Amino acid sequence: MADYVGLLAESGVHTVASRPATPVKLPSGLPDTLPDESGTLFSPKPGRSAPLTLAQVREEMGECTRCKLHAGRTNIVFGEGDPEAEILFIGEGPGADEDRQARPFVGRAGKLLTKIIEDGMKLRREDVYIANIVKCRPPGNRDPEKEEVAACQPFLLQQIRAIRPKVIVTLGKPAASTLLGRNIQITRTRGQWQEFHGIPLMPTYHPAFVLRQYTQKTRSEVWEDMKAVLEKIGKPLQ
Repeated sequence: MADYVGLLAESGVHTVASRPATPVKLPSGLPDTLPDESGTLFSPKPGRSAPLTLAQVREEMGECTRCKLHAGRTNIVFGEGDPEAEILFIGEGPGADEDRQARPFVGRAGKLLTKIIEDGMKLRREDVYIANIVKCRPPGNRDPEKEEVAACQPFLLQQIRAIRPKVIVTLGKPAASTLLGRNIQITRTRGQWQEFHGIPLMPTYHPAFVLRQYTQKTRSEVWEDMKAVLEKIGKPLQ
């Protein structure tokens, strides 16, 4: 078995307990399912009748100056991966490495995420999609502020609408809290199925947290979450 899975197995993790779906309230004003082709909720421009492609969403964003984060960025980090991915990973914001390379999750935490995807889940990184709730690096890698999240939210929603993934995986508290529309405690909410616009959503730890708390418990909890995601899309590990 690959390194990541082997590491978990050496720690005594061999089976995963199933978790029941937990109903939650969606953010105020948002429908229970994705809008149909005539809907405009996911569009930054009122009146658009069809979902944008990811390329069109990026074009709409332009050289964005909608919040103060633009002042300190090197690059916009829009996202990357399969535009028809079954799994969409969403983090909180780019770090220094991501800001330099204009790619999400390429630093130390990103290498762990890639290892989880490729060695653990047996998928290729390019077969999933990876994005963040904000597209510019917050100073000092702090959590994004409310106004910054609000400025980027239309584009994140358009990304979700364009991809229409089978599962969303939120990485860390800010991403989960943003999509669920409420302040969550990641240690209590991770591993419990939620829902966003009819799409199953799995909150889990951010890879940076796993690196800081590299214990048997955190490793095994993340692995439980990823196995549940694979089962949800019909690709359980044998």
